[in-house]
Amino acid sequence: MTVRAILKMGDPRLLRIAQPVTQFDTDELHLLLTDLLDTMHAANGAGLAAPQIGVDLQMVVFGSGQPNPRYPQAPVVPRTVLINPVVTPLGDEEQLDWEGCLSVPGMRGMVPRWGRVRYTGFDVWGEAIDRTVDGFHARVVQHECDHLWGKLYPMRMRDFTQFGFTEVLFPGISAAEDD
Repeated sequence: MTVRAILKMGDPRLLRIAQPVTQFDTDELHLLLTDLLDTMHAANGAGLAAPQIGVDLQMVVFGSGQPNPRYPQAPVVPRTVLINPVVTPLGDEEQLDWEGCLSVPGMRGMVPRWGRVRYTGFDVWGEAIDRTVDGFHARVVQHECDHLWGKLYPMRMRDFTQFGFTEVLFPGISAAEDD
């Protein structure tokens, strides 16, 4: 088990556009996947992108198939490994909801996201993925894929009066649960 350090907002590596994965089912890619999953689980994350651990590749992991302690009211998202993703909004409807990020620890903000999206890409073996999702699942995939394009959720926010420390905004959630 390798838990990697998660880069924090301000680190210029989080602002780069990640490179596409060109070879699948390699030892290196499987090791990266293990590191991403171990790091995400250790931090109770809903997802994690390779750039967040300093790896400049288009690879994200999200979901776990069980409730997430950082988002206890959210529906369960299936564990997904997504490489070289393309996210396409389906319709014009946006939804506003609170988001946090392991790279912006201890804070939450109200972020607009497309309500329904289709995402395509590949798994670690190079098998195609094509899903249409909505709600929290759509929010999570958009959030994680933003990391591949050098965006953090505060860059998507429109109203900074709805941005602050988790312990102030949501007193029932401890800072340790949101780091």
